[in-house]
Amino acid sequence: MRTRAKTDRSNYLFDNHALAALIIPLVIEQLLAILVGMADSIMIANVGEAAVSGVSLVDQVMILVIQIFSALATGGAVVAGQYLGQKNQKKACESAMQMVWFITLCAGVIMIGVYIGKYWILHGVFGQIDSEVRKHANTYLLIVTASIPFIALYNCGAAVFRTMGNSEVSMRISVIMNVINVGGNALLIYGFHRGAEGVAIPTLISRAVAAVIITVKLLNQENAVHIERTIRYRLDWAMVKKILSIGIPNGMENSMFQLGKIIVLSLISTFGTYAIAANAVGNAVTLFSCLPGMSITLAVTTVISRCVGAGDYEQVKYYNRKLLMIIHAGMMISVGLVFLTLPWIIRAYHLSDVTAEVTKQIIYFHGICTIFFWPAAFSLPTTFRAAGDARACMIISILSMWIFRIILSYILGRYMELGVFGVWIAMIIDWLFRGLCFGIRYFGGKWKNAAIV
Repeated sequence: MRTRAKTDRSNYLFDNHALAALIIPLVIEQLLAILVGMADSIMIANVGEAAVSGVSLVDQVMILVIQIFSALATGGAVVAGQYLGQKNQKKACESAMQMVWFITLCAGVIMIGVYIGKYWILHGVFGQIDSEVRKHANTYLLIVTASIPFIALYNCGAAVFRTMGNSEVSMRISVIMNVINVGGNALLIYGFHRGAEGVAIPTLISRAVAAVIITVKLLNQENAVHIERTIRYRLDWAMVKKILSIGIPNGMENSMFQLGKIIVLSLISTFGTYAIAANAVGNAVTLFSCLPGMSITLAVTTVISRCVGAGDYEQVKYYNRKLLMIIHAGMMISVGLVFLTLPWIIRAYHLSDVTAEVTKQIIYFHGICTIFFWPAAFSLPTTFRAAGDARACMIISILSMWIFRIILSYILGRYMELGVFGVWIAMIIDWLFRGLCFGIRYFGGKWKNAAIV
């Protein structure tokens, strides 16, 4: 009987210790972000419904802006990672320098644009809202808009450190940022009884502090990837084009996804209060189910871009399979914990019997599907982006979102009268289609010719 020869992986780029050191801080960082988001919503609720509405409306705009910067930072991380894989540290540093300066300057321009277009945002985008809601939205928008360059700079820095395999830096800074944010909210809302500014001011300060700290660390010339200690910036358009070749398709994909969520939310609102509440609670709880996937997917960019830069697609195949297996296992644990604690979660939200029943159906259905279908739909395309194949991911994701996430939501939810549960079924069908397309593309192998450095 022949036995398969054991592959020698002693020279592979990431051993188990390196993967754990990369992944564990990412999980902690994402968990903190979710918990702090919940704490913020609870604290602002003490100010009143008008404040909650005003803040949530502005946050929809800010989420869109932040997603654009995150996408562009991903482009920079892929370029720097591929250069590191080639052992070209000089070019990796140059790409980081171009990313940090270009994205931060763009963020400054966007900040000015938001201030100029403030009236249009408050009266055009938000439509006919109550005067008290608009007052809170105006206050929150005025203060939080100033934080746009800071959050852009922080995202760039975090992406650079993850590229080096050092996600602990961004985790520690995230802890500081979130402590300032939550502590400031508690002080201003409970101590000084402030309104929307009680949430906005700590957000601005925490992001500014995070940006300063991560910039100081980026200037450390001992890092494998660092930026120069100079305030002079010279645009290297060839390098920026490489960054944008990943960042723009990724940003388009994220922006369209956010738009799709807003469109679907408008449909759900027609089903009644119970549907809005069930969907809101379902979205909040299922974040915990997806936590391992969201965290480890960030690590996929680091690992795969380095392997692609080294031109070693055997390592790409090995780590892609290994990370997908870790995600599946992690989601089994997270979904299991959500299922075990669900009775207490439902009680904590004080839902009506009808709303509670629909919410449980959504969470059980989503949880089971998450374990099996989420990784192929969302982690596998990250492998393609890290390899430079971002355009195909954008096309597949946008087509799938419009056909299944949006159109099918109307068919199942409204015309087949499945209500909010029909919307969640459409979402899972969207995952299935994405996963199928990405699986075909992965085994087809065309993405292996997309390296950008």
